[in-house]
Amino acid sequence: MTGSPIGCTVDLAAPGRQLGRLQVPRSLNTAGWSNAYVPIACVANGSGPTALVLGGNHGDEYEGQVAALKLARDLQPEQVSGRVIVIPCLSMEASKAGTRLWPSGANFNRSFPGSPDGPPHEQLADFLTRVLFPLSDVVIDMHSGGRSTLVLPCSHMHVVEDPGQRRAMLEGMLAWNSDWHFLYIDVAGSGLLPVEAERQGKLVVTTELGGGGHVTAAVHRLAESGLANVLRHVGVLEGEVETRASLGVPDAVIIDGRDPANYMFAPESGLWETMVDPGERVDVGQPVGRIHFLERPDREPELIEAPLTGVVAGVRAISTTVQGDNVAVLGQSIDRGALV
Repeated sequence: MTGSPIGCTVDLAAPGRQLGRLQVPRSLNTAGWSNAYVPIACVANGSGPTALVLGGNHGDEYEGQVAALKLARDLQPEQVSGRVIVIPCLSMEASKAGTRLWPSGANFNRSFPGSPDGPPHEQLADFLTRVLFPLSDVVIDMHSGGRSTLVLPCSHMHVVEDPGQRRAMLEGMLAWNSDWHFLYIDVAGSGLLPVEAERQGKLVVTTELGGGGHVTAAVHRLAESGLANVLRHVGVLEGEVETRASLGVPDAVIIDGRDPANYMFAPESGLWETMVDPGERVDVGQPVGRIHFLERPDREPELIEAPLTGVVAGVRAISTTVQGDNVAVLGQSIDRGALV
């Protein structure tokens, strides 16, 4: 097996608190020999599970990056039973540029399992696949809708086949204590980070913490409190686990988005006008938005109707829309008992 070309300045087997970096080799026009640095933190103390906390899988999704930075900065060994490994931002250059994709055009979340002999994004994916995932019991991958999509702030999950893993993931998802949860499918290709972690049998918790190019104070609070509560739930962070009941709020709503018909795409290019907001309930045939044509003010807009009855999970946040862009996502309410 080819070893990873990525260097790590942190001793992942050592106790205590360490801050360091991953060194991803690259070659630039201005530097034939160069490294891209990806900060990493490791806080370990005694026995217990290992939780891997990841932000910035996509560069323009900042909610998880901020929450992970706070955790990396503040977490102390005496608060930990086991080990917490934190990478606040996997896609550093994309984050700085405010883009979803890497400057090379690579989608990091479509790069798994990766390759030690591939380009930098595949090398980093390979390092997670062959080094960090095997060390971990829990993988937390924090996403949002980024600049392009406004999503209900929620934790979400794939419905995996193994009953024990599915039950553990369900309980981990619910421990985020968001008002909404979402069951999702892959609609834009393969190679997702969570899928590789799931394949290795890990308890995987993922999120969609809003989006639309802005982050509210409420979402920052949800990102931080949810992350801490999941870490308490899995037993790696000190403190009492909170529940919706202990917080005095109603049970969360789980939305099932596994029917591919829930994902609506633009039939033409134009200016998208959303007619619904995340969290609204719609009936089949109800208009959810329309596409206007800037160069044809005489033309009636193209109406997009809900193919199913359900709850709006997300809508396109950018008005300019190209044929084939996702413009809305629905889901149907489901009882947690149907998942165990």
